[in-house]
Amino acid sequence: MLSASASRKKSSNWISLYIALGVVWGCSFIFIKLGLEFLTPIGVAFGRVSLGALTLLIWARIKGIALPKGKAMWFHLWVVALLLNVFPGILFAFAETKVTSILAGIINAVTPLMTLLAIMIAFREEKPKSFQVIGLLTGFLGVLTVLGAWQGLGDNPTIAVIALLSAVACYGVSFPYSRKFVLPMKLQAESLAAGQLTMGALTLLPLYMIDGIAQDYYRPGPVLAMLTLGILGSGFAYIWNFKIMEAAGSAIASTVTYVTPVVAVIVGIIFLGEGVTWYEPVGGAIVLLGAAISQQRIKLFSRS
Repeated sequence: MLSASASRKKSSNWISLYIALGVVWGCSFIFIKLGLEFLTPIGVAFGRVSLGALTLLIWARIKGIALPKGKAMWFHLWVVALLLNVFPGILFAFAETKVTSILAGIINAVTPLMTLLAIMIAFREEKPKSFQVIGLLTGFLGVLTVLGAWQGLGDNPTIAVIALLSAVACYGVSFPYSRKFVLPMKLQAESLAAGQLTMGALTLLPLYMIDGIAQDYYRPGPVLAMLTLGILGSGFAYIWNFKIMEAAGSAIASTVTYVTPVVAVIVGIIFLGEGVTWYEPVGGAIVLLGAAISQQRIKLFSRS
């Protein structure tokens, strides 16, 4: 009886963390948009990663978790920080000076497909399967639909679209890179995340000092948005994600990418009054369908 109760409690815990993670990461695009009121794109990137680093360093100290050791390990964490925090942080914020947070959130859903593409091109371990190719092609069709490709890019500047896709491409490379060079070290996730974010903050600091503040005007809403983005979205979110993987498995944890674009669309409409065309959510759904096919969450064939 006690075991069943403990099992239910464990299930309840990861489900609540899963919901929190989906909401926080889904809201990150509106937080970026608000942060741009007083910060430059570099300032937003530095703010979120430095707050996240500080949060995890304090957490690691409280929990008695040691930071990574060795120059090679710190180098690999620096590369991951470039791919997960530095380049995407700047690119997403830059793009959101020109497009809606809704579009940014939907394009972010391409991440699983970019990860698969990176594995197939640069981290080739096995021959691509038919369902993976179909998933990629479906996802590509979804991206074209999101952008309304039949009418050019609509009101979306080409440079902003390139920035968004480049940011997602960085995410795509980061996951197989981490699996190959970082995860084999068998360190605790909190330790790795703290090290990664610290390297990202140190990399962005000089750029922030040169061009980080857009204007000396700090309304409570945007400041609170940046604090939430850093402390939760770039800090505790890593811990939550680890706990979800531990309790429910990596397959379940990865499905949070299906939740975040939905949240991004809802909060963008409600809190920023952003408009949404019919083809943006339709294209987003096609992107998610492609990701589901490529991960075999939707099986097209009985045998692959």
